[in-house]
Amino acid sequence: MEGYDELVSSLTPRQESDSVTIHQNTVGLACPACEEPFDNLIVCKDEYNSLELDFAMDLCTATHDGNPLLFTHKH
Repeated sequence: MEGYDELVSSLTPRQESDSVTIHQNTVGLACPACEEPFDNLIVCKDEYNSLELDFAMDLCTATHDGNPLLFTHKH
């Protein structure tokens, strides 16, 4: 994804593990897929990941360096 490093540098890191990194969008940046503000960027680093969701949300996707990127939009 073009502009990935700039995007991540504008987000607030929230959680990091060997398999997943979560960044919160505290500045209202637009999602690169739908152009609406997103809540969190989830970067999946492993081939397989399981995410437990606590609430309903829409997801937009992209990739960077072969890693899936999930942009969450809470309802």
